[in-house]
Amino acid sequence: MMHRLYDIALAAASPALRPYLARRAARGFEDRKRLPERRGIPGRSRPAGRLVWFHGASIGETTSVLSLIARIGRDHPNATVLVTSGTVTSAELLARHLPEEVIHQFLPVDHRPWVERFLDHWRPDLALWVESELWPNMLHALRRRRTPVVLLNARMSARSHRNWRLMPSLAGGMIGSFRLILAQDEVHARRFGKLGGSPIRVLGNLKFAADPLGADEEALEDMLDAVADRPVWLAASTHPGEEAIVADAHDALRRAHAGVLTLLIPRHPQRGDEIEALLADRKSLRVARRSRGEMPSAATEVYLIDTLGELGLFYRVAEAALIGGSLVPHGGQNPLEPARLGAAIVHGPQMFNFTDIVVELHRAGGAREIRDGRELVPAISGLLADPAARNAQVERARAVAMSHGDVMRKVLHALEPFLERL
Repeated sequence: MMHRLYDIALAAASPALRPYLARRAARGFEDRKRLPERRGIPGRSRPAGRLVWFHGASIGETTSVLSLIARIGRDHPNATVLVTSGTVTSAELLARHLPEEVIHQFLPVDHRPWVERFLDHWRPDLALWVESELWPNMLHALRRRRTPVVLLNARMSARSHRNWRLMPSLAGGMIGSFRLILAQDEVHARRFGKLGGSPIRVLGNLKFAADPLGADEEALEDMLDAVADRPVWLAASTHPGEEAIVADAHDALRRAHAGVLTLLIPRHPQRGDEIEALLADRKSLRVARRSRGEMPSAATEVYLIDTLGELGLFYRVAEAALIGGSLVPHGGQNPLEPARLGAAIVHGPQMFNFTDIVVELHRAGGAREIRDGRELVPAISGLLADPAARNAQVERARAVAMSHGDVMRKVLHALEPFLERL
């Protein structure tokens, strides 16, 4: 019944969907040239033969399975691999990192005619969804077509769990569509189980199996030359509300650390103009911008990296890194990325998307938690001032990041019954 009401509501709203997508495109949140894909109109022809479909909402979900995508493509060369996502940033990043033979498309909006058009064209033989994507019409259509769907690296926040429990028939119908749920940990497994998920297995977090973020060697050399011997820290993948905190922190840090350079990478680079204005207005900071081709000079106080796909470069440059999305209720970003690359980790209290990883890092002494912006300055200042303590924390975090090397093997083994049909 709830699914029927959901479908009726979307159908009633359908005249507004195209203008809605157009507005998002005007704001940079959709690719204008590829808007038809959001209506289920394919941008590519479907190759003959079997097709494995991966879906992840955004950058974090899709990058966590890049290694798995490559492995399945290598082990099953006769099957086409399709990857869908829902954001412009994920599409741009995937264009750089996916194997050439892998197809990327945007996921259609969950309007039934658009969903059916997408599935009629691509006809997946196996769907592998990542983390927390739950779309009623798409999952209902896959179930009706008897397409096996597996949820990889499954997670569900406490808030989402509470909300879905208010709609048990809708949640149960969706979660019951998954033939197998591979949960990140026992907490997430219990949440899916209470909503009717089965079977559920806990094999660990696939983010442990990801390769270290890459960096162009020449660009890294140039950047290390540019920053020279300055103290350098990074605010990585920040969200609205955090850039003001970073500006205040830099203002305090420059009094204690002569020549300190703050690297700032917003989660959404299209916010570059807005952030530059904020930095200038709040503390009159001297800003250089990556998107303009500028390099940090001796006079630069904040280097605004409003480009995509360069976290791997700047985690290698920074001595310490604040994990963005953790000082606002977003849930944080992946702390294993700096852990692999030598930046000492500082994060706020809102890391609920990475609870199991954060617990391991703290148990090992590989990360520092701050409660708010007031605690950011002493945390970063302490790491910049004490190389021995910083290096010890970095090594402990690196050990955690390297400690689950068998996750990929376990996941592939669990997927064998589905993959062998290819």
